[in-house]
Amino acid sequence: MSSRIPLPYSPKIIELFKHPKNLGPLEDATIVAKAGSPACGDMIHLYLKIEKKNGEDIIVKATFESYGCAANIAAASILTELVKGLSLKDAWKISWKDVADKLGGLPPIKYHCSILAVGALKRAIRGYYKKIGIRPEWLPDELTVDEKQALEEEEMIEKIYGPMMKSLSEKK
Repeated sequence: MSSRIPLPYSPKIIELFKHPKNLGPLEDATIVAKAGSPACGDMIHLYLKIEKKNGEDIIVKATFESYGCAANIAAASILTELVKGLSLKDAWKISWKDVADKLGGLPPIKYHCSILAVGALKRAIRGYYKKIGIRPEWLPDELTVDEKQALEEEEMIEKIYGPMMKSLSEKK
């Protein structure tokens, strides 16, 4: 018998885990970004199709690939729903708390899943503007709190799981 206590996932998380929306690579993506670490398994690849409409960069399609738990899959799925149709400027304003709230809440131990999803979004937006060679005035030069949190999560994952993964690969 397992001594693990099941996590109190909301019905929305369970639904999106069982039936994720916008799952899979996007062949005509304008930009692809990732966040997470293969060391622990929580990893998100975010694909965005961006088009100019009325002088604004608009996300017309968003899909994801997720390697991770139910919360990771649900966070990436809801994020793709949130950003579709938004300008990059408006998508930039989405926080990990917004993602968690749209999921009906996350257990504190799973906050990192929404942090990684938003981290991928911020990287995609920065990557897009770097790719086209401009930086709009609303895009900060310095990393935001959300971006720093994603980096901290990745660093922590590597510190915890990296040595274990290295040890396992050396035993082969």
